[in-house]
Amino acid sequence: MGAWFVFALLSALFAALTSILAKAGLQGVPSNLATGIRTAVVLAMAWGMVFLTGEQTALARVSPRSWLFLILSGLATGASWLCYYRALQLGEVSKVVPVDKLSVVITLVLAFVFLREQFTLKSLAGCVLLAAGTLLLVL
Repeated sequence: MGAWFVFALLSALFAALTSILAKAGLQGVPSNLATGIRTAVVLAMAWGMVFLTGEQTALARVSPRSWLFLILSGLATGASWLCYYRALQLGEVSKVVPVDKLSVVITLVLAFVFLREQFTLKSLAGCVLLAAGTLLLVL
């Protein structure tokens, strides 16, 4: 395992904090407005890092294909966040988060179908266990 694992663990930690902080912040706030506020903060942080690291110089070299897929990814992220915040507003964090994490199973299947990534018996077992665990937590 390398640096990717450390960043993935940090991502999981921050995602966990996101859920708890979001649920607390949704008190008396419409979910779409809350998502808009969160998105503005994320936007400022992301562009801040771009300029802090000097990566803005690579902007002109982004291919049309990359633009397309990054824009589509942004649209998917926006839709995900809007749905996630509404789910948090309506439900318990302890039930919303496991269902949201079914994205792991869906991602593995989509990576196999569209990106031709390897899907092994171990991957299948992991997907089944994740799905079963989700059902145990929410039912």
